[in-house]
Amino acid sequence: MSLARWDPFGGLSRMRDEIDRMFEDFFTERPSLARVGPGLRIPSVDIEEKDDTVVVRAELPGVKKEDLEIEVTPDTLSLKAETREEKEEREKRFYRRERSWGMFQRTIPLPVEINKEEAKASFKDGLLEITLPKAAPEEKPESVKVKPE
Repeated sequence: MSLARWDPFGGLSRMRDEIDRMFEDFFTERPSLARVGPGLRIPSVDIEEKDDTVVVRAELPGVKKEDLEIEVTPDTLSLKAETREEKEEREKRFYRRERSWGMFQRTIPLPVEINKEEAKASFKDGLLEITLPKAAPEEKPESVKVKPE
């Protein structure tokens, strides 16, 4: 058993590191997966509204197609995935084994109501693109005038 030296300011040091990381993340161009906590990531998304569709693009580096779950409701889009990676290296006097994992779940409110039955998704090279056709606008009720008696 090894002894660790107690650092009364260790908590403050970790807090300073987290604040530094927060400012660094805020001022960087666009992190593809924002870090929220250990093993938890949130993907960056672009939402583009066109005449008759809404297109959502999400950057998901390291995510496999089979690990991705997509759920659509008329007014939200939910993305969920969990990734696991294990590497092992063996040489004569060297042995290393690393494991990493990450997960995210993000629900995105959509700017308009969509037709979820006709949604289409493609996933290539870590870029997810979902095309969501807009729902047909509901007919506006016509007012009926009452004739005086």
